[in-house]
Amino acid sequence: MRQRFKIFDSDTHLSPNAETLEPYFDANIRKRLPEWENCKVPFRVGWAGEILEPPYRHRFQFTKRSGWRQKLRILGEAGPREQVERHSPKFMGTRFPTPGGADDNAEARIRDMDEEGVDVQLMLPGIPPASDDVEIEVGFIRANHRFTSDFCNKYPHRLKSLIVVSNKAIDVSVEEIKTWASAPWAAGIYPHLDEGVPIDHPDLEPIWAAANEAGLCVAHHSFTEGYPGYRDLWDNPFIGRTASHPWGAMRAMTAFFGAGIMDRYPNIRYCILESGFGWLPFWGARMDDQSVYISYALPQNLAHKPSEYMTSGRFFASLVIHEGEKMAKMVTDFLGDGLLMYSSDYPHAESRFPESADKVLAWKSLGDEVMRKMLWDNATRCFGEP
Repeated sequence: MRQRFKIFDSDTHLSPNAETLEPYFDANIRKRLPEWENCKVPFRVGWAGEILEPPYRHRFQFTKRSGWRQKLRILGEAGPREQVERHSPKFMGTRFPTPGGADDNAEARIRDMDEEGVDVQLMLPGIPPASDDVEIEVGFIRANHRFTSDFCNKYPHRLKSLIVVSNKAIDVSVEEIKTWASAPWAAGIYPHLDEGVPIDHPDLEPIWAAANEAGLCVAHHSFTEGYPGYRDLWDNPFIGRTASHPWGAMRAMTAFFGAGIMDRYPNIRYCILESGFGWLPFWGARMDDQSVYISYALPQNLAHKPSEYMTSGRFFASLVIHEGEKMAKMVTDFLGDGLLMYSSDYPHAESRFPESADKVLAWKSLGDEVMRKMLWDNATRCFGEP
């Protein structure tokens, strides 16, 4: 609690390293671990950009990364340079989060939460490393769920996460929802989809049905890999990073609303995380207009205009602190006070740790009622009471 307000942080991250995750694998996956030794990549730079010291822990990497990690074009130049001096993203806070809080040390994480005045965190879970092997996909999903359960159950009313589901394994995804939906930590589902698989694909209907039956939200979190059009922007991280998160969320929510998923499954809530929020009024108006202008591309039986799904009480968006007080007030004026949720992006470099909550609490023009909903009420309507 901070300044009399309870705080639910709707966008933080939990990313176990290989050494943390290995005990949670099924027996069939553990048999494969010796052959994966050469797929371990040293974790040399922490999630906030801090330089780590050996002995290093590791992450699994089964395919070669592409994009600006391999080549980088400086804006204004015709092509990528052979050699470019790179560095980690600038840490936007004033001190690095406590080591281990994003990996396996729940006590360290709770100490950081207490320092910021945060009561509850929603943690984006670990996702499978890129691979075409379905056994790897399923093995990592199941191991992550077991690890997440152990991690969160140390502080079950303060640490929450999401059930990962995959288009590679629909039946397993439904089984995982049924297995974990009633767990104290399970606050929703997170679709982990292959490139080229849109969120409105009919093969995913059993997943939405299972989430609907369990009364879970569906969470979208954009990343800088795999967002639509990324090949056009891949060679420069300034363009890619700036465009990727809102662009991915725009595409996802348009498909989710436009396909009628919210109509078919009335218990589902939908949220977008770490994707910005100032564009929401513009996007709602544009979706409404295009749904008439290009009506032949939509089902003919949508119950509402796209913008009405945004204001229905079943759609939520985490704020990003850099968009600021005026943007939060504008969005609230346009779309109401039941949509925005506080978030910090802990422990990533983009967070303002340990001052994230204080920066938002300084937005006095919002008033206490809007602030209370943004810091707590809207997140509990999206993810459930902690």
